[in-house]
Amino acid sequence: MPLVKQTWLCKKSDRYVALNVVAPKGEKKVRFEVVESRSFKGLGFDPEAGSKGGNATCPYCGAVADTEFVKAEGCAGRMHQQMMAVAGMRANAQGKVYLSATDLDFSSVDDAKIEHRIRKLCEQSSLTVPREPMPKQGTLGFRVQPYGILNWGSMFIPRQMLCLLTFAATVRMAHQEMQKAGLDGERTKAITTYLAAMVDKLADFNSVQCTWNYTGGRGVGHTFTRQTLAMTWDCAETNPFNKDAASWPKIVEDIPAAIQMLEIEDTTEPNVQRGSAMKSPWPDSSIDAVVTDPPYYDNVPYADLSDFFYIWLKRTVGQVYPEHFATEVTPKRSEAVAEPMRYGGDKKAANSSYEAMMAQAFSEANRILKPGGSLVVVYAHKTTLGWSTLVDALRRARFTVTEAWPLDTEMKARMRAMDSAALASSISLVARKQETIATGSYETVVYPELEAIVRERVDTLWDQGISGADLVIACVGAGLRAFTRFARVEYANGEEVPAERFLTEVETVVLDSILGRLSKEVGGNGGRTSLAGVDPSTRFYTLWRYTYRGADLDAGEAIIFANGTHVELDGPSGLSSGARALVEKKKGKYRLRDYSERGDDDTLGLPTDTGHTTSLIDALHRTLWLMENRPAKLAEFLREAEPNREQMRLVAQALAGPALKGGELGDFSPTGEMAALAKLATNWRSVVEDNALTETQQVDKKRGQRTMFD
Repeated sequence: MPLVKQTWLCKKSDRYVALNVVAPKGEKKVRFEVVESRSFKGLGFDPEAGSKGGNATCPYCGAVADTEFVKAEGCAGRMHQQMMAVAGMRANAQGKVYLSATDLDFSSVDDAKIEHRIRKLCEQSSLTVPREPMPKQGTLGFRVQPYGILNWGSMFIPRQMLCLLTFAATVRMAHQEMQKAGLDGERTKAITTYLAAMVDKLADFNSVQCTWNYTGGRGVGHTFTRQTLAMTWDCAETNPFNKDAASWPKIVEDIPAAIQMLEIEDTTEPNVQRGSAMKSPWPDSSIDAVVTDPPYYDNVPYADLSDFFYIWLKRTVGQVYPEHFATEVTPKRSEAVAEPMRYGGDKKAANSSYEAMMAQAFSEANRILKPGGSLVVVYAHKTTLGWSTLVDALRRARFTVTEAWPLDTEMKARMRAMDSAALASSISLVARKQETIATGSYETVVYPELEAIVRERVDTLWDQGISGADLVIACVGAGLRAFTRFARVEYANGEEVPAERFLTEVETVVLDSILGRLSKEVGGNGGRTSLAGVDPSTRFYTLWRYTYRGADLDAGEAIIFANGTHVELDGPSGLSSGARALVEKKKGKYRLRDYSERGDDDTLGLPTDTGHTTSLIDALHRTLWLMENRPAKLAEFLREAEPNREQMRLVAQALAGPALKGGELGDFSPTGEMAALAKLATNWRSVVEDNALTETQQVDKKRGQRTMFD
């Protein structure tokens, strides 16, 4: 039963190539035939009609194998690989050629023969096949263990394993030959280290996690397109010597280029040490600057993921650095990450451990910094949810945040950025030692200073082209200065202001300032109408679209954002409740519902039975839906709803895109709302203003229209 998810080989405007699954009667084994066409329809089948989340349909009897059955089969050792196709290049010709696996003879390289070669290589080199265990099932980011992948060796098919072990053995041999030749010891160690890093790079492009890039560019993707290990049902195996792909020859070229890029004229030798940030070897007040990119709470299990590379480094340079490769896998006890599986599944204990480690690391930074020295913390958490721990740790370590600037550090096309609220920038927080132990008054000192800082920063970054979540988080970071320059901040009643509550206030001020700037950008009515005056639900919707576009948010992040916009997500009157819900809650995540999902409700946007007006976003969504589906009903709706048309126009213009700098139509609204908004904004007078007139006003308007010759 094939579990393959999709069978595309090439998908371009003038060339469509895919594999058709053929199930011959009586053979109980499928084969894959290459089909090529100049159009998608010409293929005659859907290449993406494969398994869904591990659920697969038997091509012989039609039975469905659900995920639980597939997992059980994997754990029982009854899940294997089958060659599907081969992609190659013609000599002196453009484009790839695709062959079905049945068109070629692979009898000379069957798994049994390869396994024999692996055993022989291990005997000769004293190497071992990686059998180091995977992390415990349930570890953050790991999804492969339930399918029977329980050790790191299972991440490689036999050919890949033989390839990588051969390279590892040769790197060790090269080290021995350099020693025999009398090369300088440190130079020998450096060259061997470069070679070991190259093997790790090659491993990244040679595992069962690698997939075929059927849209062009580099043929085979690498293992860690995301900081996770999920099951991959259609992996691709690259030729490690293909000079046009991610291969050993290309890596050999990249290493010298990287070294040259990092060359500096300063002849001072760096002092590189491996150690713990919680216990530095340097004396008090001895360091000019500390720069750190700390782990973000429970986002990434770095140590667990790094075992993938550690197992190969141990086999290539373990004998060169025995002090660093003494353990079976990477040490994890002192890693600052909120990983519940290291505490028996206790999330509270994991969080407490992470918070204590962060505070200790920052305290050490304070100890070793010179007076006036800088601590730079690179932080890219996309909401304020992960910031309260950071702020508390900085204050406990007696640091004041003095600046926050966004730096473009992320690839916009990276997998993590697609369909997510991930930042395009990293925020560099600059902090210095606290110079006072004074207590600040929140109402009279901290809040007024916060407002001034945020207004200035919103205008400055907006003018520099920073937008969306990057603008919000950068401004939140800058606002921390008002709070962290005091050892303690109190309300007028003497109650201490906790970091989490202050961050909510900061986000509120930031969002208010952004709403004001949006109003200024879209203009309208000589500035007499502003988005700041819209109802809370409309305000929430507009700011979510501006900040996160079409992305979903985890529950905790969404709730904090809702608090900053003064709305409730849950409960009887929450935005996620009822048939006309503005927000959908599903599997611990929230997402906005657009006009196409809400607008067909005949009562949406109309006054309630009690006479209360409804949200402006409801009226806008109903207007968009009627415009696209029942334009003849628009006049009746607008006369009955009586929305504030000038404010609704501003909201439509803000959501239509010009003020959402760089928001492209496809990225912003997969459902087409942005296109409908642009259409509405362009035809506002005919769609809204004319339809909102009473019948008498419409008659008078028609009578008032005369030709030049009348």
